[in-house]
Amino acid sequence: MKHWQIDQLPWEQFDPSKVDQDLLSSIKAASVVERNSVDYALYLNNVFRDDPDFREAVDNWALEEIQHGDALGRWAMLADPQWDYHAAFQRYRDFYQIPLHVEESVRGSRTGELIARCMVETGTSSFYSALAEATEEPVLRALCKQIAADEYRHYKLFYDHMRRYLARENIGVIERARIAIGRMTETEDDELASAYHTTNDPEGLPYDHERCTAAYMARAMKHYRPHHLRRVTNMIFKTIGVKPHGPIQNVVSWIGEKLFFRRQHRFAVMARQG
Repeated sequence: MKHWQIDQLPWEQFDPSKVDQDLLSSIKAASVVERNSVDYALYLNNVFRDDPDFREAVDNWALEEIQHGDALGRWAMLADPQWDYHAAFQRYRDFYQIPLHVEESVRGSRTGELIARCMVETGTSSFYSALAEATEEPVLRALCKQIAADEYRHYKLFYDHMRRYLARENIGVIERARIAIGRMTETEDDELASAYHTTNDPEGLPYDHERCTAAYMARAMKHYRPHHLRRVTNMIFKTIGVKPHGPIQNVVSWIGEKLFFRRQHRFAVMARQG
């Protein structure tokens, strides 16, 4: 069940003078990734084929994710009338696919799959929260707040099902942490780089994974502030089964912030050289 509708957003307040071009590039890439949730729903339905309750939840999740993509695409076409969201999405679909014909999770277990989904929702909820605070454009601010709230609810959805499967599969904290960290490092795989390439690069420009990763990450990461990263750490700790808000988390948060902003600087340098 959707918690909001695209036409409820204050589209009449759109202010082209408040559009940030770097942020626009990130929104274009994010729109096709969100819209592509239909493939992830098919994948998850295969993995959880004998769990009708979860499959119903995934189908509802996918409808909300599709709405995210369509709303972001609509905003991006307002910000750049020469850009075609639907054509860009088709290019992305033609360029990047995930394996759909599977029967088992690529994470090794159903609990592992749900941990990975929690990490994705942790990343997206923090990303849209950061964008909502960063942008001065009224429609995008309202849209990002709605998406961030959805993504946090999605985190809770996958977390609750993860707890259910954890009672059966009994995966320890170390293995859960390994899966969570592994999924987080996949932000530098082809999914986001391909999204940047197919939505921002001129047609005919060859795909360069390193260049597109740097271009996307430099733009996306620069909007984060320490309080966004602390919330990310809280959600990660909760997922892997370590009590948040303790001394261990304080140390991990401090280290994580240093590493995050160092990576952001590295990507920014690479993007300028790109």
